[in-house]
Amino acid sequence: MAIIHPTSRLGLGIDAGGTQTRWALASADGTIVAEGHVGGLTALQMASETGRAAVHASFTALCAAVLAAGRPDAVCAGLTGFGGDSVQMAHWLATLLAIAPDAVTVRNDIEIACLDTFAPGHGYLVYAGTGSIAAWVDQHGQFQRAGGRGVLLDDGGGGYWIAREALRGIWRREDETPGAWRDSPLAQAVFAHVGGSDWAHSRQFMYGQDRGTIGRLALAVAASAEADPEARRILLDAGLELARLANAMVRRYGLRPVVLAGRAAELHPLLVQSMRAELPAHVPLQQKTVRSHHAAARIAAQARHFPFHRADNHHE
Repeated sequence: MAIIHPTSRLGLGIDAGGTQTRWALASADGTIVAEGHVGGLTALQMASETGRAAVHASFTALCAAVLAAGRPDAVCAGLTGFGGDSVQMAHWLATLLAIAPDAVTVRNDIEIACLDTFAPGHGYLVYAGTGSIAAWVDQHGQFQRAGGRGVLLDDGGGGYWIAREALRGIWRREDETPGAWRDSPLAQAVFAHVGGSDWAHSRQFMYGQDRGTIGRLALAVAASAEADPEARRILLDAGLELARLANAMVRRYGLRPVVLAGRAAELHPLLVQSMRAELPAHVPLQQKTVRSHHAAARIAAQARHFPFHRADNHHE
């Protein structure tokens, strides 16, 4: 951690996802001077009292860690599932950090990731984390998207989707041939992750855990890929799902480079290979590690506003 001069302007960047919430402090010249993480959260949790309490608890832990490093002058927060209502979350962050509410900006996490990847109008980002989405900030600064509709509806190719596909296949085989899991490296790895081979463990895992925790089961699928053809098929299919998102953007807006990012995209090379094969040969594809919390911190430190307007017909 860098030594922070007490008069230095600091911007706090937050990148909140279903699996992990990362934060960073940047100085006015863009240098990252501190960073850390707390548990995952999503804007979708704001729909219930329990969820709001969980978001506030996460913000409390995050702000305590931030203040131990330095007090920010402005905040730029990107949250997965964000649909436009930022008043309550901005108020919480401002109160916890003892800064003015109008110094806090809350956006969708993918919007910040786009700006960290391409200048407006230059390319498409396909992001595969717990969920999945393709996005583009066009030459007029307008945010466009495909996918990102949530794990219950779609989000094909994301970690949650991979986990669900694995458990679905395992239990369908158990319906037909009880005990088949003993001959499946994938099933053995999945059951070890969820805590047991009986249905009660899988049921509790899928219906009693948050989506980020479920998404981490994709790690067990990827770890089984060398030994289990079903695990390989799931990862290949995940690549096809992510290619579908990229192809949708190309069809709608024209040929541009595509960047693939996100933790699920890094699970196994098969996923990227499958995506590449499904894209037109003339569409450039690059894999990148996006540090959205760094980008958000620099935006906050420089007191810049996002150069786009919402396209409401494409948002959640």
